[in-house]
Amino acid sequence: MNDFVRALRLWFAPQRVREEGETPDYRFSLANERTFLAWLRTALALIGGGFAVDQFLPELAWAVRAGLALALLAAGVLCALRAVNHWVRCERAMRRGEDLPVSRFPTLLGLAVAVVAVAMVLVVLFGWESR
Repeated sequence: MNDFVRALRLWFAPQRVREEGETPDYRFSLANERTFLAWLRTALALIGGGFAVDQFLPELAWAVRAGLALALLAAGVLCALRAVNHWVRCERAMRRGEDLPVSRFPTLLGLAVAVVAVAMVLVVLFGWESR
């Protein structure tokens, strides 16, 4: 069974993480959980921002409004999924005594949010309205 499938199964049966390695100091597990919750708060903020763009900017051209809203919503969905994956990967690494996993996701998420932010700056500066 490849590592991805095993990690995916742990999403739905987190008690099985205990079968791996040794129990780490509980403070590390709690810190991992706090990081997970921070990722979820970020996901909720992105999703809320997507709905806000769609609902509160009706004067914006539909294609621009939909593009910005969908970009924020997609980033929120990916962030929520990544939160679970990151939690499982870190918990397993701590139990195995391995280095914590690295990821490009924070960079990609930051770039995506920056692109949407630049688009929003342009909207504010030039007031793109539907025609």
